[in-house]
Amino acid sequence: MDTNPKTPGVYIDEVNAFPNSVVQVATAVPAFIGYTPKAEYEGKFYLFKPMVITSMVEFMAIYGYPADPKTQKTPAQYSPDYFITKQTKKPLKGESYTINGDIYTIEPDPNTIYYLYNSLLLFFQNGGSQAYIVSIGFYGPSSGTPIKPGDQIVNPNVLVTDMEKGLEALKKVPEVTMYIFPEATLLSPADNGTLMELTLVQCGSMQTTVGIFDVIGGREPDPILWPDDIQNFRNATGNNCLKYGVAYYPYLRTTVVPINEVSYANINAGDTSVLGPILNPPSAPNPKAETILNGIKGSTLTVAQNSAALGVASSTYKHILTIVQEKINTMPPSGVMAGVYTLVDATQGVWVAPANVSPVGVTDLTLRIDNEEQENLNVDAVSGKSINAIRYFTGQGVLVWGARTLDGNSQDWRYINVRRTVTMIEQSAKLALRGYVFSPNTQNTWVSIKSMLENFLTNVWKEGALQGAKAADAFSVEIGLGTTMTAQDILDGYLRVSILLAVSHPAEFIVVTVEQELAKL
Repeated sequence: MDTNPKTPGVYIDEVNAFPNSVVQVATAVPAFIGYTPKAEYEGKFYLFKPMVITSMVEFMAIYGYPADPKTQKTPAQYSPDYFITKQTKKPLKGESYTINGDIYTIEPDPNTIYYLYNSLLLFFQNGGSQAYIVSIGFYGPSSGTPIKPGDQIVNPNVLVTDMEKGLEALKKVPEVTMYIFPEATLLSPADNGTLMELTLVQCGSMQTTVGIFDVIGGREPDPILWPDDIQNFRNATGNNCLKYGVAYYPYLRTTVVPINEVSYANINAGDTSVLGPILNPPSAPNPKAETILNGIKGSTLTVAQNSAALGVASSTYKHILTIVQEKINTMPPSGVMAGVYTLVDATQGVWVAPANVSPVGVTDLTLRIDNEEQENLNVDAVSGKSINAIRYFTGQGVLVWGARTLDGNSQDWRYINVRRTVTMIEQSAKLALRGYVFSPNTQNTWVSIKSMLENFLTNVWKEGALQGAKAADAFSVEIGLGTTMTAQDILDGYLRVSILLAVSHPAEFIVVTVEQELAKL
């Protein structure tokens, strides 16, 4: 309005009746860093460029193999190789299978194992809504040989330098709240430790994210020596910024890949000659299966059609496919947990612990942990690093049974929901206070800021994020000369706000006292 009217008339001056408001920031925005089939859209390449997607359709547009122009059929986005190998005796480590009286092992070609694509499928199945993808490369060449039974999978195509570069790219994306590395356990233990330490340091620097980690060894844990994997993990994470890290154990048995997507193409690199002696042995002849195998090379049918016919002809073939399917569907839990975080945040709130939840598409675990075994995971007297167990309960199935950060000894930052709730409040307040940069550092500004923050925190308290019977018990906001600032602070251009919070903690241990009392006569 013209502040110096020169003409007679009526002038209107609109005055703001309400202070600015604080908008709650998004709390469940994961970034998946890993290898993709491709990273190109309309002639532009997206390697090491964080891109947000809201569905698998959007993922496929940028990162998926395109449909065949002739048949319009989309090829398999992820097709690992597993080798079935006859053994002279049962191996000391790993799983083996008896087929037609002979002992076989079925182990992967490590160069063909990747987890990002299926992790993303599980993320959306479990309530995920949007995610950033950082493609750090494409699938590498196969080795043509399997790992030794019981060995950890180390994929030489998966490089820690690629993952570090992908992590670096996320420094310019502050809206991300979770870092997920589905393929980090395919690194060597030393490289995996380096990556975890760098991730925790970046999370501490950004103050907006948490890193969700998987434990090497969770794929096929030794029933007796598996605590060694836990100790190795704790030794590898360092001691910096532990309040920004979360870990889950063990791996999950999922249903992400249906049986009709597994075929002889996933066995011995598609060499069907290996299957002949197994499906048509002298002890149990199966000429029909042999005929189908011999006709595959010149067949006009698709791989899926030939595989389906072979499954009808041979129950042994179906059994082998089931084993391969189970191995493909054994997944690290980080992608599932990103979906669980998103679901809990959307339906209950970031202040609710993402635990006591049954993940979708998970049927079992690679190791069923009991109460006594979980004690070592939940509380470690030496390092204090907590690892969250995922457990199987009879009649309930698989449940997430832990809600702690790696900083398990900290009374302030022990719980995931506390860490993430405070991060949400910090970032929401930070963005709202940007509107006051360069405003006069005076009483009017202080009152406006205090009113704005108190309104926001009152709403947060009403939703259940903060403890207290009344708002005054749940939080306090202090600002002003003599309370949070000195005269020198004002001269130096500093405006300081102090927010005290009583964040709600989960009831992790519920104790019921039972006492007998004599009947009154």
